[in-house]
Amino acid sequence: MAISEGNRPLSIHKWVAGELGARIVSGVYQPGEYIPNETNLGEELGVSRTALREAFKTLTAKGLIESRPKLGTRITEKKQWNMFDAEILEWIFKTKPSIEFYTSLFAVRSIFEPAAAKLAAQNRTEEQVALIAQAYDKMEHASIGSDDVFSSDLEFHMAILDATNNEFIISLGKTIQTALAGIFRLSSSTEQEYIDALPGHKAIYKAIENQDDIGAEAQMLVLLKESEKSVAEAIKR
Repeated sequence: MAISEGNRPLSIHKWVAGELGARIVSGVYQPGEYIPNETNLGEELGVSRTALREAFKTLTAKGLIESRPKLGTRITEKKQWNMFDAEILEWIFKTKPSIEFYTSLFAVRSIFEPAAAKLAAQNRTEEQVALIAQAYDKMEHASIGSDDVFSSDLEFHMAILDATNNEFIISLGKTIQTALAGIFRLSSSTEQEYIDALPGHKAIYKAIENQDDIGAEAQMLVLLKESEKSVAEAIKR
């Protein structure tokens, strides 16, 4: 759908990239298919070829499309997509991800977050423990239904990753902040689910504070399993 002059964004090619990116990740354009030619697509969206080509550059860099001489622009296979890209994750969450997407995401989280909690217990400073405690306190006092619910949860988990003092884990956490925020919105979608998750978060925080690395690792794994159940239930509603 073409955009009107009144709603035209400041960055046309960024808007086009977002529109096409959402179509790709939601399955409107399937892997292996070709995007409509530039003339037709430009007319549909009401943008110039220049804007389209700039958008194509963005999508190519993210691994979503590839240009094939004399054939056109084709959607790549999902295994080529940069799933840690913040914009790709944002587009996916806007199009209601499948349960399979969440299952894959939790599998990744279960690989590195329990290990991160263990490292945090081993390497944290007193200042970092204070930041984890502060984030947990915000969780306890967040108003149900407000953005504070998921933002404090995100702050808690990011504070743990930071307390590992491992630059690779910290960097990995930053790349999937968008995904974590989306998960926390779902897993905390009801008051009871949010309240039920608080003891698990406190147990992790206390284990890290007490330098109980085995306990921190185990408690994080339990929390992730419970969170995955909450997300699955939220998707069914």
